[in-house]
Amino acid sequence: MSIATDVASLEIMADIYKKKSLDAILKKTVDTLVENVSYIDWAGVYCVEGEEDARLMAASEEGRDLSWESNAELKFPIKDANENILGVLIVRSKEAICFDVTDVSTLEEIATGLAEVGFSN
Repeated sequence: MSIATDVASLEIMADIYKKKSLDAILKKTVDTLVENVSYIDWAGVYCVEGEEDARLMAASEEGRDLSWESNAELKFPIKDANENILGVLIVRSKEAICFDVTDVSTLEEIATGLAEVGFSN
């Protein structure tokens, strides 16, 4: 069980429930995940634009996505009420096999929260 991920989730969800601006919530999400969860080395949120295009909306380290040096990666779709994919939350780690089922369920909850704050706007 990852207590660090749960604590990070509480901080992020507090901003979501306070209905802060989308930009502020996205920045808080990526920064909080990297700062509070020792094995998350990079986090990013992409907005899906069209069927195959995505735009980076927030990243823990702008311009550096660690895709070539990560050993573990999880992706969580951000969906609207009609199950349309609006974006994706991605977390990456240099450690292999570092994520557990608690991380997965907690990060899924964060992705759901991001959709609820009007991610499509």
